[in-house]
Amino acid sequence: MSWSRRGVLGSLALLWTWLGLSRATGAAELTVPGDPPARRFDFETGGAEGWTTVDGRWGVEEMDGAPSGRRVLVQRAVQNAFNVVVAPGGPYADVDVSVRVKPISGREDASGGVVFRFADGRYYVIRANALENNFRLYSYDRGRRQLASATVEPPALGRWHTLRVVAVGDRIQGHLDGRLLLDHRDARLRSGQVGLWTKADSITAFDDFVVRGTN
Repeated sequence: MSWSRRGVLGSLALLWTWLGLSRATGAAELTVPGDPPARRFDFETGGAEGWTTVDGRWGVEEMDGAPSGRRVLVQRAVQNAFNVVVAPGGPYADVDVSVRVKPISGREDASGGVVFRFADGRYYVIRANALENNFRLYSYDRGRRQLASATVEPPALGRWHTLRVVAVGDRIQGHLDGRLLLDHRDARLRSGQVGLWTKADSITAFDDFVVRGTN
């Protein structure tokens, strides 16, 4: 029996999807020990003060239908491989992060993600993409590596969705619109800051960024 390169890659993709789904199915939801207080960013009063741009063109804009008030954080660069902005506070070892995400446009990509354990340019990210039917966890260290994936209905362009990430010890869970879809273990990154992410030509809005974390 012979296998084409496309067939092998397709089988591997299905295996990754099965692993992500099987680990999430029936998993108990993680909670950050000690019930730390929440720090909320709605961009209404302080704007993006204290946020640090790593790559991209991030700015606060007014937007009708925003989840909180009228002001949101928007990423508008279209020429970078990845766009990252880091929130003030941290570093966090165990953390629970949620954010409202609205993919606005993109031909190559229309994504939004949560960055966590960011330190010295290395980080994890869980992202959703309105052009693809997958929800994925990656690690980044001078290159991107896929760690887990789940098959989903692509989040609709022009609508608000909710992303949530919980990382406790070496265990990482990812939620999309209230559904626990990823449950994975990885120990390469232990602590760091949190932030937001887009890819390529994605123009994406973010609001209601909430962090609960411990050092």
